[in-house]
Amino acid sequence: MDLRQLEYFVAVAETGSFTRAAARVHITQSGVSAQIKALEHELGAELFDRSGRVARLTEAGAAALRHARAALDSTLDLRDAIDDVKGLVRGRLTIGMVTGCEVAPLFDALAAFHHEHPGIELELAEANSDHLVAGVRTGSLDVALAGLAGEPPDQLKSRVIVSERLVALTAPGSELAMRGSVTVTALTAYETICLPVGTGIRDVLDKAFAGRTGLRPEVALVATSPDTVAGLARRGLGVAVLSESMAAAHPDLVSIPIDGIDIPALLALVWQDRTSPALSAFIRHCDAAFG
Repeated sequence: MDLRQLEYFVAVAETGSFTRAAARVHITQSGVSAQIKALEHELGAELFDRSGRVARLTEAGAAALRHARAALDSTLDLRDAIDDVKGLVRGRLTIGMVTGCEVAPLFDALAAFHHEHPGIELELAEANSDHLVAGVRTGSLDVALAGLAGEPPDQLKSRVIVSERLVALTAPGSELAMRGSVTVTALTAYETICLPVGTGIRDVLDKAFAGRTGLRPEVALVATSPDTVAGLARRGLGVAVLSESMAAAHPDLVSIPIDGIDIPALLALVWQDRTSPALSAFIRHCDAAFG
């Protein structure tokens, strides 16, 4: 049994899928499956029920999950203790950020931290927000700047950077541009262009429709970059759904408020509540950079 197997086990348990777990830990699905089978062989029990589309924990798997998480947490504590002894002379800090998201204050914090602690190796990882939050939970990321739908996870520490509404972005002269506003229900009449599932913006939109039986957004196109989403709307391929600040970067398009969405779209730093000199120092620089 090794820590890698435990990390893969926790990833499958949290995502309910060997495929999504493989994407999270950045190896092939067959690699994850092989390591889980090796772990099951060593423990003498099956950890997952593989009979359905979702990988569900067996009774043995549910019993093992708490201990696997505790083991992974202990490795983080061990690394933190060594970093403390070394006085931040050497070490590594892994920071997650939303794919295609350029947030200048985060880069300023990275630069200031590196100037103060040049011996600490910095590693950046880009992913959708759901993978970033999961990475912080499992310890593969020390901290992440992620998009969230509503309140940050209770089990993580967080600092909300931005809280804003969603808007519909459309070309000037379009029928929607003439209306001035649109409700969630009325939005179903338009083909929409969205960010992918797993991003904070998309999660807010999906949650807004979740409470409306029989209503679903007519998603025509999906793109990972807000600029691409806006660019497609500019060419008349649909109505873009973005946050207010994302829309503000495209003043040639018309930004229409979406009425009926009470869930805020958040951009937040998230990290585990643990003693880590490197992490604490980086959060201090983030506090200064974001103001």
